[in-house]
Amino acid sequence: MGGVGEVRAALAQVADPERAAGVGRYLQMVPGGYGEGDRAIGVTMPEQRRVAGRYWRQLSLDEVATLLGSEVHEERLTAIFVLVRKYARGDEVQREAIFRLVLANTDRINNWDLVDSCAPYLLGPWLIDRDRAILDRLAASDLVWERRMAIMATFAFIRAGDFEWTLRLSERLLGDPHDLVHKAVGWMLREVGNRDRAVTEEFLSRWHRDMPRVTLRYAIEKFEPERRRQYLAGTITPPAAP
Repeated sequence: MGGVGEVRAALAQVADPERAAGVGRYLQMVPGGYGEGDRAIGVTMPEQRRVAGRYWRQLSLDEVATLLGSEVHEERLTAIFVLVRKYARGDEVQREAIFRLVLANTDRINNWDLVDSCAPYLLGPWLIDRDRAILDRLAASDLVWERRMAIMATFAFIRAGDFEWTLRLSERLLGDPHDLVHKAVGWMLREVGNRDRAVTEEFLSRWHRDMPRVTLRYAIEKFEPERRRQYLAGTITPPAAP
């Protein structure tokens, strides 16, 4: 049956049609939703990780690419879990191949759970000590998933104590038209604040009145109630211009 067939059979064995209906609604796989055209079969994330753990060694990157091209959502997410395992244990040549495979398939990494399981663990780590210009290209994309991918990749930089690109892309994406980008920007600003509150506060003091409300709410989620109230009321005074 081959590696791809075995993965598909393993996922089908634990699929749940009732759960699939709920997943479809949750990820907006409905007419007019951001996941329109996708198909879920109802496999839990822990089960997908278990399948990935069983088969990641035997799958070639070509086979993983086949799974990324699947019409089944869980097959694509399982493929990403396989890539994360391969990346963590691979050498530089293998890691670069995985990085390039991801970039060649961004149109199939087309929902927020796929992006968030991929960008911080595959794109960001590769770019930590390399040219990051690809993130500017992704942030300028017409594809919402590439824009979310750009900001989510910076999670790897944040973990390394490097906030520059998170702030740079956050400012660039403040006017983004999509709620899923607004949420990702706010989430990354919150992660910066978890490590250096002053950095996030300096950014927010400049931009809180101009950013989408959901971005601000995500960014200040861990702040004290009174401080959150001040930001939401717009009573924080921006720093003076140098």
